[in-house]
Amino acid sequence: MNKMILLKNRPQGWPDQDTFEMKEAPAGKPEEGQVLVRSIYLSVDPYMRGRMNDTKSYVPPYQLGEVISGGVVGEVIESRSELFSAGDKVLGMLGWQLYNIADAKSLRKIDGKLAPLSAYLSVIGLTGLTAYFGLMDIGRPKAGETVVVSGAAGAVGMVVGQIAKIHGARVVGIAGSDEKTKFLVDELGFDAAVNYKTSDLKQALEQACPQGVDVYFDNVGGDVSDAVMSLLNDHARIPLCGAISAYNKEEGSDVGPRILTKLIKTRSMIKGFVLGDYADRLPEGMEHLTKWLSEGKLKYEETIMEGFEKVPEAFVQLFKGTNIGKMLVKVGPEQ
Repeated sequence: MNKMILLKNRPQGWPDQDTFEMKEAPAGKPEEGQVLVRSIYLSVDPYMRGRMNDTKSYVPPYQLGEVISGGVVGEVIESRSELFSAGDKVLGMLGWQLYNIADAKSLRKIDGKLAPLSAYLSVIGLTGLTAYFGLMDIGRPKAGETVVVSGAAGAVGMVVGQIAKIHGARVVGIAGSDEKTKFLVDELGFDAAVNYKTSDLKQALEQACPQGVDVYFDNVGGDVSDAVMSLLNDHARIPLCGAISAYNKEEGSDVGPRILTKLIKTRSMIKGFVLGDYADRLPEGMEHLTKWLSEGKLKYEETIMEGFEKVPEAFVQLFKGTNIGKMLVKVGPEQ
């Protein structure tokens, strides 16, 4: 029997346990060209919150009564495709299920000897690639410049900061606890880190960025980004990756200072992006990330909850900021 998690209700504000519904049904058998995949790790990500709303976006919304989908690392247990054999480990966009039947061409084989399986959903997965392309294509950090990262202890932010350090930048992280700011400086080598919950954020950023801000990698939006905008240098670049501070707010309630005049005066560039924009360049990103990881230039942290029934809780905790690094749920053994 298969277990699956469906979208039961579209959340108004914060998601809760009533947002989801768990069901059981037969796992089924793969047809020609398909494989049956046993899930090992499920990814929970901030963008999924937007897909729970019935609004137009860069990806279609989840439908009520349908299985929620996201990044999954799993093991092929039955194959009707010459592309995979039983026992192969694979990565794909699959359902929040214990078992998925998938078209073989939609999956990618991964090597657990090259990196831990969970890393294919974090540092060398979608979040690591998002960090790489957003920073390198839009941010374009130069040696000696100051790079500020919000949500810096999250899965994307921690990789952004380390890539910026590799390129010789001064890196300042913004996070929501002393534990996280200490981790950023002591473990990941950030030059400074600010706790936005306990400090006068604008004043703390002024002290941490005495030469202003050349690149701001924005994962958060809201009051945090308002504070950073006042410190932009001429020709600053702002990769706009996320706005997690607003994802659970009612439409129209997220308002703040108007930044257009500041952008004009500093001739700064702000550009929103999604990883799909770089679909044809993913091998380039993977090559750099795996190289830096093997050389010890990239470190990463994951928050892993265990048990399929923990998936909804992990998703809710993601927005409370309890995780350091990528939030994952381990739902089955690796072997």
